Amino acid sequence: MSNPISGILGGGADFGVSSARGQSSDPQAGGEFVKSLQDAMSEVGNLQTEADSRVNQLLTGNGQDVHSAMIAVEKASLAFEMMVQVRNKIVQAYQQVSGMQF
Repeated sequence: MSNPISGILGGGADFGVSSARGQSSDPQAGGEFVKSLQDAMSEVGNLQTEADSRVNQLLTGNGQDVHSAMIAVEKASLAFEMMVQVRNKIVQAYQQVSGMQF
């Protein structure tokens, strides 16, 4: 299995908050929110890596039982689905704010 999160985490996306005039605002303004998002994406990536490892151990016969492998896969799947929904909500909020007239 491949890790779908690794491309996002390694991309070095800049989530800096900008003012209406296009200049960067205080670097600490959105820092905690961005850090919590990055931590959540990292955790989803870790769960995916753990699930991959457990499935590989199951396939190679290294004493891994089917139940723990399936639980790890389901945890990773649910975490990924949740991150997709969080992303969708963030995009939706951005679209609503960008559509407002000031």
